[in-house]
Amino acid sequence: MSEELLREETQAEASAEEVTMADLEEHFDDANPWNVVQSYLEKKTVLPVKVEGIVNGGAIAMVEGLRGFIPASKLSLSYIEDLETYLLKDIEVQVIDVDQANGRLVLSAREILKEKERKALAEKIANVQIGSVTTGKVESLQNYGAFIRLEDGLSGLVHVSQISQKRVKAPKDVLKIGDEVSVKIIGVKDGKISLSMKALEEVPEEPVEKIEYPKSERVGTSLGELFKNIKL
Repeated sequence: MSEELLREETQAEASAEEVTMADLEEHFDDANPWNVVQSYLEKKTVLPVKVEGIVNGGAIAMVEGLRGFIPASKLSLSYIEDLETYLLKDIEVQVIDVDQANGRLVLSAREILKEKERKALAEKIANVQIGSVTTGKVESLQNYGAFIRLEDGLSGLVHVSQISQKRVKAPKDVLKIGDEVSVKIIGVKDGKISLSMKALEEVPEEPVEKIEYPKSERVGTSLGELFKNIKL
């Protein structure tokens, strides 16, 4: 074998070895579970997991073979009285903190639940029919109006000017929290529902003045009646 061919073969082997080492290094990085969960964090990937343990202050779920901690405040949108009810439950989570040096992986279901709730609310509001009449309960009173919790779980505002046909200085003067009221949906804008109680009140009729007319036989006047008292 010539010296030139030997040199080319040696260079080819070196190049092949170099590519192979680079590929192996890249594969090693991709296979590192900490790098994988870091990519989940950056991409906000939604991960289906099973709650495999309950610990003080939260729950445990495995992601890529790593032990992930879900704080109790991140498991639900509301307070959880008994965390044990989540044991072996299938939920969706996102990675919110990765610290390989300290072996810490923190997960959360709260952000996913909030987004689902937001979409469900937007869908409900989109189906609201302006002009429809419904009932609800007064849930809060402000100087500018009363917030009403409707039957379908939505909430709307009755502006103080829409409470009654009569002038109302403050909602608290005529309403109290817990009152059940009938309202008409008069508008939907930017996800907010405007309601009216005034629109459902009967408008009092204006009193009609009664005028008495003389009987028909007294309306006409004969020539005899005109001259009967005249003395010639």
